[in-house]
Amino acid sequence: MAKEKLVVIKEASLKNNCPECFNQDLKLSFYQKHTYGSLFHKTTNEVSNKMVCEKCKSTIYPVSWTEDIERMFDYYQKTVVPEKKSSKPTLLFFVLMLLLVALVGGAVYVYMNKLIQF
Repeated sequence: MAKEKLVVIKEASLKNNCPECFNQDLKLSFYQKHTYGSLFHKTTNEVSNKMVCEKCKSTIYPVSWTEDIERMFDYYQKTVVPEKKSSKPTLLFFVLMLLLVALVGGAVYVYMNKLIQF
């Protein structure tokens, strides 16, 4: 079963007022989704974000954003550069491929050896 992990690609401190406690210490984080399977490690194009107030520890959802927060969010969203979508094989994949090649090679050797004896 593949494990999913959100990897931080950019974090920014905002000096806008928190809609909950009116403190000026917000943290905006952008995440990219990675999946880890037994044979492949995949990087997806999915980028998500989360804004948290550092003082009251509440998550600030887009419904309660002010115009200033939206402007800062749009600015930082343009600066986010996610990794390209990719799929990389793991060590287990290479070991299994090597075993498969060895088995096929051994089978061909045994088959050819029997043909030569007759």
